[in-house]
Amino acid sequence: MAMKLFLIRKRFLATQSTSSSLSPSSSSSSSSSFTVDFLVNSCGLPLKSALLASRKLKLDKKNLRNPPFVLQFLKSHNFDETHISKLIEKRPEVLQSRVEGNLTPKFDFLVANGFVGKLLHDLIIHHTEIFKRALDSRIKPAFSLLKSILHSNENVVVALKRSSRLLSADLNVNAQPNIDFLRKEGVPADMVAKLIILNPGTILSKRDRMVYAMNAIKNLGLEPNNTMFVRALIVRLQMTETTWNKKIEVMKSLQWSEEEILGAFKRYPQILAMSEEKIRSAMDFYINTMELQRQIIIACPIFLGYSIDKRIRPRYNVIKVLESKELIKGDMKISTMLNTSEKTFLINYVSRYVEEVPGLLELYKGTAMRAENEA
Repeated sequence: MAMKLFLIRKRFLATQSTSSSLSPSSSSSSSSSFTVDFLVNSCGLPLKSALLASRKLKLDKKNLRNPPFVLQFLKSHNFDETHISKLIEKRPEVLQSRVEGNLTPKFDFLVANGFVGKLLHDLIIHHTEIFKRALDSRIKPAFSLLKSILHSNENVVVALKRSSRLLSADLNVNAQPNIDFLRKEGVPADMVAKLIILNPGTILSKRDRMVYAMNAIKNLGLEPNNTMFVRALIVRLQMTETTWNKKIEVMKSLQWSEEEILGAFKRYPQILAMSEEKIRSAMDFYINTMELQRQIIIACPIFLGYSIDKRIRPRYNVIKVLESKELIKGDMKISTMLNTSEKTFLINYVSRYVEEVPGLLELYKGTAMRAENEA
């Protein structure tokens, strides 16, 4: 095994050497080799990850002061080998952080504010931007604002994991004006919180963009205290006018009227956030394979959001077999088949009939597994 690691590492270093316009010195090559060894043996990184990380990090065997201190510091906060490996893989440079001047004050602040155990681990591993941001001018104000709106540390972690911009931006300049505007327009505090949790980046939108999207959604008749208002606002903020119009034209080409499109959008805003390919393939399967009436899909636009290969096709195959054997009636409500949970469908339509229909479970799982393998 040691010989295999040596050969792979040697091949990687040789590749690095030939790709460079200047021939690296033997000391540089030695440093890269030592760095890879340290990342594998001391940080638990797989060899492939260590080789990639060594492009961003160079350790000197003769001056290896910081990295051991950093590892010891992380372990003192109950970071296990898996945590450390994931963290270093995402941001190798953390090994060069100053423990007293950088890590300690930031960790002390987080712990004092209730980020301990799993919450601390999740925050640090998924949001390595925190190592680059100044504590007083960025981290403290950001956490103060987010906590005042989201209320729980768990929600703050969720929001930060979904958008690194929440720490890189000045929230008092970029987010607070939008929050004030939303509240002024009648969006309740809990809906503002939902907006930030669902899609944190939207709260950093430019003011004129936020105003435009707000007016567009209000003109559709959605009420600000409704969850669908928040979801519709997110979709509208993420789209340019050109993209919005293009999606409308796609739906019209599938025989939807503009009234039907906007009505469906109000009930299920994600319908216009999906790709043209997904919309067309879903409509094709429902109409040409399942032979559904277009009005059924218009009435339940969420159908277009379901995965055809992972959810709809496997269920359709099972139901067709059960109907052919007259084990269930052919007039089954389509919403029952499509909307019921995975667990309920398995119990009611697969497990119940596995003895009467050999291979039914394999048919269901096989279709789903193929879809996952092809995804």
